[in-house]
Amino acid sequence: MLPHALAIAFILPLWQAALLAATVIIALGAALSAVLFKRDHRSAAMWLAVIVMVPLLGGLFYFLFGRNRIERRAVALRRGQQQFHQNAGEHEVSAEELERLVLGNDGAHLAPQARLVGGISPQPLVDGNAIVPLLDGTEAYPEMLEAIRGAGQTISLATYIFDNDFAGRRFVEALAAAVARGVRVRVLIDDAGARYSWRPITRELRRRGVEVARFLPTLSPRRLFVMNLRNHRKILVVDGRVGFTGGMNIRGGNLLAESPPHPVRDVHFRVEGPVVAQLQETFAEDWCFTTGESLEGGEWFPRLAPAGDLVARGIPDGPDFDSDKLFLAILGAIGAARESVHIMTPYFLPETALASALNLAAMRGVDVRVVIPERNNIRTVGWACDALLPQLLDRGVRVWKSPAPFDHSKLFLVDGRYSLIGSTNLDPRSLALNFEFNLECYSAPFAERLERLFEERRCGAREVDRREFAALPLPARLRNGLARLLVPFL
Repeated sequence: MLPHALAIAFILPLWQAALLAATVIIALGAALSAVLFKRDHRSAAMWLAVIVMVPLLGGLFYFLFGRNRIERRAVALRRGQQQFHQNAGEHEVSAEELERLVLGNDGAHLAPQARLVGGISPQPLVDGNAIVPLLDGTEAYPEMLEAIRGAGQTISLATYIFDNDFAGRRFVEALAAAVARGVRVRVLIDDAGARYSWRPITRELRRRGVEVARFLPTLSPRRLFVMNLRNHRKILVVDGRVGFTGGMNIRGGNLLAESPPHPVRDVHFRVEGPVVAQLQETFAEDWCFTTGESLEGGEWFPRLAPAGDLVARGIPDGPDFDSDKLFLAILGAIGAARESVHIMTPYFLPETALASALNLAAMRGVDVRVVIPERNNIRTVGWACDALLPQLLDRGVRVWKSPAPFDHSKLFLVDGRYSLIGSTNLDPRSLALNFEFNLECYSAPFAERLERLFEERRCGAREVDRREFAALPLPARLRNGLARLLVPFL
């Protein structure tokens, strides 16, 4: 036998043994991690099935996308970073003061919600705020651009998607002009969101002198096992005094008045008052974590005077520390509801605890209404949602599907006094994996304004009938059922 043939005959078994050993080690490690650390037993069972059926690829896929050590890994990533928390001082409101001064007798049952969130969120409840809803990019973008053009000292902008299109370039122009006149500008874009358009807007921002960073670059080898952690927050703060937050990305589809090819409805919010410091704190933490730069001092955190009478608190949430804050806040608000729970969300995949809370509220006589898009922009999510809806409809939850354009709005309203607004969707990804930011608001006039928006969207939508799911052909029901199995992964 030729020497090279002998070498191949000797080496080949070694490679086969090495591959077998790697397969066993990866599969065993992934299976142990899923059993020990996945909190949802259904998710653990699904991952075990994937790992066993496809040992090597299933194990690798688990470590990339399903590892429950995401929480502990994210803690390690942020360890040692400065935590930003500004003293709210005279603006801080206790649950007792909230009940006496804002909620009154009719809303006193919501005071325990303030205590609950106060126990899980590092931010205080503060008064003196003014929050204005802005519909679609048609209203929001001009206000945001005007604030940027009027900036005198600092601009903080964090977003998930910042498209390199006609809308995104307007923001680039405004930000570059601010840099040219001496404003300190910091822009943070999620790395996955930056890839929604080609070429990424980050190149143009850097070319124009704007300091920009990408949150958790997915192609970085040392960040390989956190590629599933995404920063879904949308925060803009100008001079530390005027803030914008909500669920709206920066992309042309939001400018409905300009007839974009892929229109998207949405709602954003202009924020003034002491709670703006909490938007800035959240941005500053993310920026320090990403770049190592600390944003401190009066330019970034000026003293804030009252701007209205709305009581609010920021709720930053993510898989890094004290996770489940938003999930617990939502469950608490549903449990406290006596009259109504009204939800508008683009992605509605309630896990067991959330579905049970909504069902129990409806069975108690609470008016539970949910508005979701008729046609989801992510088909798998739409199919899984349809598979989950019957268990809600059977218990008295009422659901409406809104027609095109796709509605990306997120509202959570309870008893006409409590509002939760921000970036979170009611799906496992938002509630367990994404870094999100929301504001809880206690104000009857503000809630009433959002209720009018909710009713406007609901009245233009179609109520879902339980019988339509039973009438689906078998292939569609199988498709929906299979999509539902993917909920732990979505």
